[in-house]
Amino acid sequence: MQRYSSRSGKPSGVMGFEIGNNFITVQFTNLKTYTYTYRSAGMSTVETMKTLALAQQGLSTFISQHAPKFENS
Repeated sequence: MQRYSSRSGKPSGVMGFEIGNNFITVQFTNLKTYTYTYRSAGMSTVETMKTLALAQQGLSTFISQHAPKFENS
């Protein structure tokens, strides 16, 4: 998993992420891990999340406003 550190300098609710072809897995600071797929969250949402993750900016805010949470077991 790739480490996430917000470029804004403000604390982020995201610790890390892993990107795949049609998904992104996000680990939050509470250590819960969620996987967002094209099927579960929609292609546009997942692609936006990938872009934000790679830019290290705005991922936690975007997720809290636009993406449902699906906890991995």
